Amino acid sequence: MSAVALAAGAAALAVVLLVRAPRSSLPGAGVASLRRWTVPVVLGAAVAAAVVAPRAGALLLVLAAAGSAGAALVRRQRARKAAELVSARVLETCELMASELAAGQAPGECLDRAAVAWTALAPVAAAFRVGADVPAAMRGLAADLDGAADLRIVAAAWQVAHRTGQGLAATIDRVAESLRAAAGTRRLVAGELASARATARLVAGLPVLALVMGSGAGGDPWGFLLGTPAGLACLALGLTFGLAGLWWIETIARGAEESA
Repeated sequence: MSAVALAAGAAALAVVLLVRAPRSSLPGAGVASLRRWTVPVVLGAAVAAAVVAPRAGALLLVLAAAGSAGAALVRRQRARKAAELVSARVLETCELMASELAAGQAPGECLDRAAVAWTALAPVAAAFRVGADVPAAMRGLAADLDGAADLRIVAAAWQVAHRTGQGLAATIDRVAESLRAAAGTRRLVAGELASARATARLVAGLPVLALVMGSGAGGDPWGFLLGTPAGLACLALGLTFGLAGLWWIETIARGAEESA
């Protein structure tokens, strides 16, 4: 059983390495290298454990695979939340520019102030200063930054205003109104989907509660799951179905949010 405990500890360490967010001070290449080497190291440990104790190696493989899938779900949720923050910043930037343009500020000054409030907009402000194509810079930022797709609408409004001579302040203000309406719809959809996400997580966690209750009733469900081949097979199937259900719910919810 000591080999099984060692495998479980190694798998737990792998899950921590996979799920834990990297520090922002690390360079991008170092973070990518860390993520690239984590899974091979864990698999190598699983092979070594399988040579010493086949049952422990099987347990390590099951838990490492579950940790990798769980980490992918966590990263997906973090990316979704980051995209929501970026979308909110785009709306704030549009409202700021609309108000300052209506007050008589020059477009370049508005972009500079917006870039101070949101540093991601710095390339757009720099493009205006050097006389480059501002709408193209906005579209490039929208393509590179997840959640900034609404910048394409701002870029189109900017381009139309300069080509037709229509007031930029009025055009950006109308864009801000449309973005506020779209943000309200997205918030409504997210609120409706929150209950589905919470229910899916609750259902995924119920087997753990059942195991705890079984242990409290005098049984040994953990010993069966971690110490027998049939238990390992049940553990693998249970984790697979649970994680697949969470992934399926997230996919459906993301599709509903994107179509809103």
